[in-house]
Amino acid sequence: MIKIDIPGLKKIDLKYLTLDFNGTLAKDGILINRVKEKLINLSEKIEIYVVTADTFGLAGSELKSVPCQLTIIDSNDQAKEKEKFIKRLGKENVCAVGNGFNDNLMVKNAALGISVIQEEGASSVTILNSHIICKSILDALELLENPKRISATLRR
Repeated sequence: MIKIDIPGLKKIDLKYLTLDFNGTLAKDGILINRVKEKLINLSEKIEIYVVTADTFGLAGSELKSVPCQLTIIDSNDQAKEKEKFIKRLGKENVCAVGNGFNDNLMVKNAALGISVIQEEGASSVTILNSHIICKSILDALELLENPKRISATLRR
């Protein structure tokens, strides 16, 4: 569990990390350099879930040695499916990270929602629904490794 105390706002006990794959953890279906090792380290503190439409069909092979649970969604309303997923986990204990429009409800409804803006860009709706915006997935994962950074960013 990752405990975050945000002065003037709330305390969060993160049990789950839910991530998008393409555009968030991967570029063109291939994991971004150093993401695998960051996820392995974080998995000692928090349960990791990757929820994706798997556009390139490579999520399973790219994540095979990462301690995470992979869910591939094939819905006409992927944003709703991702939202339902975090609600089943208990959204008050979820950190959600994404970049695409289909991530907007996931980051909005999570206890901590993070958008990343990388080569694929990010949906403006998802950015507006996020608590924090990062310039890379590595920056986002490092926030979770150093929760006082989150407190400093979100304090009132």
